[in-house]
Amino acid sequence: MTPREVTEEVFTAFGEGDVDRIMSSLHERVRIEFYGPEVIPYAGYFDGKAKCRSFFETVLTSVDIHQFDPEEFICEGDKVVVTGHLNLTARSTGRTIASDFVHVITVADEKWLLFRDFMNTANAEAAFR
Repeated sequence: MTPREVTEEVFTAFGEGDVDRIMSSLHERVRIEFYGPEVIPYAGYFDGKAKCRSFFETVLTSVDIHQFDPEEFICEGDKVVVTGHLNLTARSTGRTIASDFVHVITVADEKWLLFRDFMNTANAEAAFR
């Protein structure tokens, strides 16, 4: 699979809430970097598949996904940059998280090695407060 195909597979699995399918596309040495304050339950750095599974499970149990639309895939070598829009509801408060996002992904051996998430973290923080 190309880096874009792997990324599309993870995004599809995420949208379907299928953590096992996501995990099959993650490298053994995977790292996730989700920037934001700790009030966001899934903010932080996650190293290795077990911690990354916890990340995805926490995201999927913390929010209701209304929109998760990748808009553009920019691919060069083992890097994929994805821009898009999301609209989520924080389950703990019922408040909306609406934001553009940029995901920067590095792929190795046809698996995600590094995933970095950039979005309007102030908007996410406010939704969880």
